[in-house]
Amino acid sequence: MSRTLASILLCSFLLEASLLFHISYGYLITCSGIVPTRYRNDKISITDFGGVGDGKTLNTKAFREAIYRIQHLRRRGGTLLYVPPGVYLTESFNLTSHMTLYLARGAVIKAIQDAWNWPLVAPLPSYGRGRERPGGRYMSFIHGDGLRDVVITGENGTIDGQGGIWWNMWRQGSLRFTRPNLVEFVNSRGIIISNVIFRNSPFWNIHPVYCSNVVIRYVTILAPSDSPNTDGIDPDSSSNVCIEDSFISTGDDLVSVKSGWDEYGIAYGRPSSRITIRRVTGSSPFAGIAVGSETSGGVENVLAENIVLYNTGIGVNIKTNVGRGGFIKNITVSEVFMENVRTGIKIAGDTGDHPDNKFNPNALPYVNGVTLKNIWGVKVQRAGSIQGLKNAPFRGICLSKINLHGMTGPGSPPWKCSDVSGAAIEVSPWPCAELTSPQQGGSCASHF
Repeated sequence: MSRTLASILLCSFLLEASLLFHISYGYLITCSGIVPTRYRNDKISITDFGGVGDGKTLNTKAFREAIYRIQHLRRRGGTLLYVPPGVYLTESFNLTSHMTLYLARGAVIKAIQDAWNWPLVAPLPSYGRGRERPGGRYMSFIHGDGLRDVVITGENGTIDGQGGIWWNMWRQGSLRFTRPNLVEFVNSRGIIISNVIFRNSPFWNIHPVYCSNVVIRYVTILAPSDSPNTDGIDPDSSSNVCIEDSFISTGDDLVSVKSGWDEYGIAYGRPSSRITIRRVTGSSPFAGIAVGSETSGGVENVLAENIVLYNTGIGVNIKTNVGRGGFIKNITVSEVFMENVRTGIKIAGDTGDHPDNKFNPNALPYVNGVTLKNIWGVKVQRAGSIQGLKNAPFRGICLSKINLHGMTGPGSPPWKCSDVSGAAIEVSPWPCAELTSPQQGGSCASHF
């Protein structure tokens, strides 16, 4: 059985088990209502515009003409663009407002493998340059800027970035600009992404940046474990984002909440807030649930719950650095199961690189109010590491009902802490002395 097929089967089993558990108790908590479901009366097919799903014909003209038609005819209630079964090879393309991109079962939208003619876009202002290389960046494969009311959905069709050529360029050091994301929305709102398989992204998979009211549900995201920087979902300087009921197996963080990079993110000043991550399952050599390390605009009010992680580098990773500035506050992670993980919990103030040498080393991050509770791990090599900054200690770190056991050797301390304060109760193995009892940790009293 191939790794991909095994991953999809495991995804289906775990998601169905999670849903059945919640439904059996008569409820299914969801945040998906922040964006209403859209029904489009007007429907067109990519084949109406000459689309051919033979895996060889270039369909860029068909996609661009179909979307041009949607944009300019402006049918009441918007238009659904139907992609029937088949493999549709295409260059990158832009979506438009008030549209649904609908992939039938067996439909594959596949990126060309031609980096030399890939279009460029300007760097994001909160990053100041491309994330990997100075200057601009390659446009995402499927892109949207300044849009409203957009849906990408279907019957678990596939969007395939064919990222291998990009991964090799990264490994060889031959990239001219930052690799393209698979799907990116910029300055957009009212976005739904559901019931689609995302495969082999050149870089980050799904990247909503400067967006609001975004729902990502019932998606499967797959990339080889050695594929560089293939983050699953990265909400970035965005608010009211709902991520639920999904399976992610990639080469980097499964979900990572971001908000800009050093002096550029500080100047742009747009935080990520009101982010919900619920019923996500997956594996990664890096982090399962992450905040950062690009947090210069601030990250607040994040809830992650009912998470299942296996074969993962770090279960929960909150990361920042000197020069980042910004804040990380009111973060709650609960109801997590992890198996075969190198480090269960890591909160660090020394992670990530800088865009240039203009960052301010005195711009220190403010970290206060991180609650981790009801976390169970087996085959965990190291329970945790919580290391703040000497001149900006991490405060209000609240741990409760955490059991992380497995492979910690007798000569290796299960926890490593410095420049941190907070409290712990019912944590095994017992954490470091810097985390006092709840009676002494007043900032945590309301969280226990």
